[in-house]
Amino acid sequence: MNNIQPVTPISVDNIKSKIHEIRGQKVMLDRDLAELYQVETKVLNQAVKRNIKRFPEDFMFQLTKEELDNLKSQFVTLKKMYHYNTKNYQYGKR
Repeated sequence: MNNIQPVTPISVDNIKSKIHEIRGQKVMLDRDLAELYQVETKVLNQAVKRNIKRFPEDFMFQLTKEELDNLKSQFVTLKKMYHYNTKNYQYGKR
């Protein structure tokens, strides 16, 4: 039996809406990137940590409290960011 699930197309606008500028870099929050890959956030972060040597040094970072507060203030619905904290990772590409 085939357990492969069909891939749902993702619009460019949907991806663009998940990109934020932090520290002068365009980044995606770990939970948004995990959503695009259709995995849990902790699974994404564990996979990256297991393979950390494959990524550039500045590939991911954690937000400061001030950065998190600023990011939360940009969202129309704070509910989306309510449980997000500085321990979560942000992924970027230079």
